[in-house]
Amino acid sequence: MSDVKSLLGEKVYVQLSGENYFEGILTDYGKDVLVLYNGEKYYYIPWFHVHRVNLSNNFKDKIDHPITPSIAEDIGTVSYRKILMNAKGIFAEIYVTGNITFHGYITNVLSDYIVFYSPVFKMLYISLSHLKWLTPYNHNTNPYNAEIELLPVNPSNMPFSRLIESQLKKEQGKFVVFDGGHDPMKIGLLKRVEEGVIELVAASGEVTLLRLNHIKSYHIP
Repeated sequence: MSDVKSLLGEKVYVQLSGENYFEGILTDYGKDVLVLYNGEKYYYIPWFHVHRVNLSNNFKDKIDHPITPSIAEDIGTVSYRKILMNAKGIFAEIYVTGNITFHGYITNVLSDYIVFYSPVFKMLYISLSHLKWLTPYNHNTNPYNAEIELLPVNPSNMPFSRLIESQLKKEQGKFVVFDGGHDPMKIGLLKRVEEGVIELVAASGEVTLLRLNHIKSYHIP
């Protein structure tokens, strides 16, 4: 961490998994998170997905230092969990491994997943191990130009399990969509969840087995 400290306030290049990268000013960091400002937004990036951090050699594109505080400020020791807690109720974009992006609000933060309200997908359950970065929108942003009544952002009073596997077991016997529904073999009737293996019946009647540790998100249609 001492080497990272020397980069604070500097313009850096951050390479992530999946050939993604960011350039911005490193405004803060913790043992499991980097806070980057790209001139418009703050990005909160888990160390888990970071491959490389170094001073940027791009001298053409100047980035001004932020004049608005990040949600990582004034929270003592910076951690990704604290940042996620501070982000609750703020309209944000989150990027999930596999080129999946969701827009909405964090409503609950559990041990290994978050509950995320999306105006499009409604209630989403997103694995923390696959959450690549979070960026809140400007407070003045009106999501989708929609009426606020269409965007309930209050934390749910539903009893959520501490672990995503236990929560998913509650959905057995229901239709479920994994990873945004881009793969038809990840949409179907959830038959069983046991020891990290998901048994799913697709529309064709074909039974497929999915490894839970590779699941990025799920929602109930």
